[in-house]
Amino acid sequence: MSPRAEYPRPHFDRSHTWSSLNGDWDFRADTEPGWDRTITVPFAWETPASGIEAHWLPVAWYRRSFTVPAGWAGQRIVLHFGAVHHEATVYVNDVEVASHRGGYTPFEADVTDALDGTGPQQVVVRVSAPLDKREIAHGKQRSIPRDDFDGVCFTPSSGIWQSVWMEARPATYLAALRLRPAAGLDAIEVEAEVAGTARATLVLRLRGTDTSVTADVENGQVKAVIPVAGPRLWSPEDPHLYHVDATLTSADGTDTVGGYTGLRRIEAIGENLYLNGARLFVRGVLDQGYWPRTGITAPDDAALRRDIELAAAAGYNLVRKHLKLEDPRFVHHADVLGMLVWAEPAATGRFSADSVAAFEEQVAPMVERDGNSPAIVIWGLYNEEWGLDWDIPGDPAKQRAAAAAYDLLKSIDASRPAVENSGWTHVKTDLLDWHYYDESAASWGRTVAALLNGDQDDFPVGLGPGFVVRKKLAGTPEQTLRGLPNLNSEYGTGFTSVERGWQLRWQTQELRRHDRVAGYVYTEMYDIEHESAGLLDFERRLKDLGGVAPADVNATTTLVLDVVPVAPGRDLLSESGEVSVPVRVSHHGSEPVSGHLRTAWTPVLGATLTRLDAFTGDGPWVEAKPFLLSGPAEVRAALPDGWSSGRLHVALVSDGTVVARSAVDVDTFTGRVIGDQH
Repeated sequence: MSPRAEYPRPHFDRSHTWSSLNGDWDFRADTEPGWDRTITVPFAWETPASGIEAHWLPVAWYRRSFTVPAGWAGQRIVLHFGAVHHEATVYVNDVEVASHRGGYTPFEADVTDALDGTGPQQVVVRVSAPLDKREIAHGKQRSIPRDDFDGVCFTPSSGIWQSVWMEARPATYLAALRLRPAAGLDAIEVEAEVAGTARATLVLRLRGTDTSVTADVENGQVKAVIPVAGPRLWSPEDPHLYHVDATLTSADGTDTVGGYTGLRRIEAIGENLYLNGARLFVRGVLDQGYWPRTGITAPDDAALRRDIELAAAAGYNLVRKHLKLEDPRFVHHADVLGMLVWAEPAATGRFSADSVAAFEEQVAPMVERDGNSPAIVIWGLYNEEWGLDWDIPGDPAKQRAAAAAYDLLKSIDASRPAVENSGWTHVKTDLLDWHYYDESAASWGRTVAALLNGDQDDFPVGLGPGFVVRKKLAGTPEQTLRGLPNLNSEYGTGFTSVERGWQLRWQTQELRRHDRVAGYVYTEMYDIEHESAGLLDFERRLKDLGGVAPADVNATTTLVLDVVPVAPGRDLLSESGEVSVPVRVSHHGSEPVSGHLRTAWTPVLGATLTRLDAFTGDGPWVEAKPFLLSGPAEVRAALPDGWSSGRLHVALVSDGTVVARSAVDVDTFTGRVIGDQH
């Protein structure tokens, strides 16, 4: 069985007439005279899974033979490439059939006229993968010369890294099928594009129902509305999908394509986000889409789904797929599983007219490929001024580039919020997001509060070893700092995994303290190569987080402790061992929550307590309304006799169920140096 044998394009499904070309291809570097090596497609040539593991190879060639199925006689034969980094020229039987630039966007070639009879055919692909990637879209792939952000980049992934396949279709065929929910969420709005010269009729049928719409094609376009009786809205709690079968009939034959979408609305209204009219708080995690042996290609389809399931198990409701147009099957699994997605294109490195053009070339294909997805609720564009030389405020040309990318995206899809430059120095955005990293729990809390209450509009950003600058939220005086949803879309610090678990708990609780925050994105879900910032290691195994359970940290209902923690294992110091902790509740459900606070002791860094009977007594009563931080309730406790330190677990118990939990480590020994507490 060939690798990645599943149908690659679920949002534009012609799987009734397709054939995979993944598997073994002949391979040679441009400098090699013969075809002496074999590469496994679709894995980049740097990866072990490819069988090549060639690094810093600027040009290489692929070759294989294929046979067109006999049942496809009389139809047009089309080669599809999911993604090839970076520039590909395709030949069939020595005839050039396609040339494509852009390592993350799909392309196709009608090869019918290049076919030679009915026997074996030959396809050859020349791939150029420049070592100097600074002016091309390359995301997190390392460059020579190095990018300014090289320290957070990884092994390049060159060549064919997404599936290759054939399809058959008539000469007059469906070229696009765009499905969007109607404003009233009671119908599906359809825009179809038809290519070819024959007059055609399009029938759109809502799968599983008797509902269908018939329309004539005019100038290659069809616009139609499919009503939905008793609409069932898509949400993370109920990810219901509506499938549409489109059948195009003409003198050239019949073309059938399947698509789907969900009925849902995402809106930024004032400082809040709303999904289907209900307040939405984004609990997100960064996912960069790398795997140990396969680079930027998932080893199999199950791996894409598994990463979403792992994020959900950690309490997240959104995945930010970072600086990468991911395999479309990832988006498909998010649609099916109900995981919200922040999608964005790959970054360039340095600012120039060519790099701006290369970046913008990704925008329309990104929306065309994935725009039907109900899971995608935020479009990202530039990230932290990458490709803009970290200088939006100082250069009107770079300000115009960021604003132009936003305008381009919104001209194609105005239905989702968009962020033109994630992190800081905004010039034109629907969300005011910021990336803030701080090792000190005390200054973290102070800075977050100051940013949200308007006392400051900038914060320190480390751009390199010993190189710290202050970045403003706004890149121009015209950019408002009020009236937009606030998201901390990157955070998380700590050198060891225990430190990272500690910071995850305390930093996230400070974000939950402020009702003005619309959400957050933790950095990140798993380690990648040298970057050990994940909740999981590179193999997706859970790390020792010092007893911190991410699912509790990211729960719909969480506890916010009025404590400025000192250090991991020593959150609160008390010579007597007695403590008094004010506890608040942050609740993002649709109805109020209330209950008693209960406590329990374990050793410091002890595991999360999950059983109700582990907690003793009914402590103070507390009640929280949706999206309003509750007032404090005082929890008093003393270390068990003979203990010099311990972990005080606090749980909110409602109707016999633990609905929220947190913990604070108490230490009676104050003689040793604690470290930086600024």
